[in-house]
Amino acid sequence: MKTIDKPFEEKQSIELAVGTFIISTLLFILYVLSNENSIIFVVAWPFALAGIVVNSIMLFHLIEKLVHLPQQRKEIGIKLLILLSNIPITFLYYLIVMRL
Repeated sequence: MKTIDKPFEEKQSIELAVGTFIISTLLFILYVLSNENSIIFVVAWPFALAGIVVNSIMLFHLIEKLVHLPQQRKEIGIKLLILLSNIPITFLYYLIVMRL
């Protein structure tokens, strides 16, 4: 019997990565433009913590799918790279905010 390979249709990981990137960038820009307003800082840290938790859960989910769906490793790998690309960007924002 022939198996039919269905494409990996999960879109939540890309939506999560793009969403957290946009929100963290907006918060970063607001913080810089507001001359280091502490209210924005207080709002941004819980979001950053929640983003770390949710992105970590998605990371483990994608790794689990990578192991169990070997025929779709390329698609899953791309989604993993998109999700992991938020780490250096967030670290850069952190370094900039801490030096301001």
